[in-house]
Amino acid sequence: MLAVLYIRALRRARYPVTYSTAGILRLAAARTAWRRHAAATLFLLGLGVIVVTLARPTVPLPVPSDRAAIILSMDVSGSMRSQDIAPSRLQAAKDAAKAFLAATPDRVRVGLVVFAGYSSLLSPPTTDHQRLGTLIDDLGTARCTAIGEGLLEAVAALPGRVRPNLDGTMPLAFTAPPPGVVILLSDGRSNSGIDPLEAARIAKAQGVTVYTIGLGARTVSDLGWSIGGPMDEETLQTIASMTGGAYHHASTAGALHGIYRSLARAIAWDRRSTEVSAIGAGAAALLIVAAGVLSLAAVPLRP
Repeated sequence: MLAVLYIRALRRARYPVTYSTAGILRLAAARTAWRRHAAATLFLLGLGVIVVTLARPTVPLPVPSDRAAIILSMDVSGSMRSQDIAPSRLQAAKDAAKAFLAATPDRVRVGLVVFAGYSSLLSPPTTDHQRLGTLIDDLGTARCTAIGEGLLEAVAALPGRVRPNLDGTMPLAFTAPPPGVVILLSDGRSNSGIDPLEAARIAKAQGVTVYTIGLGARTVSDLGWSIGGPMDEETLQTIASMTGGAYHHASTAGALHGIYRSLARAIAWDRRSTEVSAIGAGAAALLIVAAGVLSLAAVPLRP
């Protein structure tokens, strides 16, 4: 309505010109036409933004997922010394895990589990990402591969989760646990400990989402020195499917690095509706101030 009134006011503001230099006046008016309307346009835009701001608009913005806890469960079996992924599978996994920490907000809790023929909790979920990086740098290798034990250890390390009873039943849960995620990396086939699919069932029963990563070639390759046979890709895919996660395959260090960074963006950040009224108010203020400045800067034409 204000725009319509402004246009009508412009049409009514017609005055006869009695000078013989009308051509010069038309040229000068054409050169300053944008200035005549710029102030009013900015002012109307500012009012429009104010109206929108009064509605308290919200937009989905990424915020740190500070309620969730994440466990990195890493295979450190002897086959991780293979060099088909330069400089070795283990070093590539270390670098990618540290890239994950770098892409994760400091307030998000991350823990570390390693497994070979056994599993070991090196750190419960913590915000001390620097210490986690040091633990990752110090990792070595051991014999055998117990994927199920690595998953079970990671699940039990998450807040509100427990190990099953000796008879296989689950203890009663008195409160709903916070979100829990496990990122499990392996390059081999389980040959020790609990069945990986049984561990996946326990993870699902406790509301844990598991993302799995298969590292190395899908078949035995002659490219680079390697130890052991191919990974058990089918089992890793089933674990992820059972728990609502996703499976990823990495045959190069670059691909592994990208997978960890994409998982950090997907898991460590939430998209929450955030009110942006303050941004709207600031934009409206800038538009109205700019309109005022243009109005004051307007000068009459000189002969």
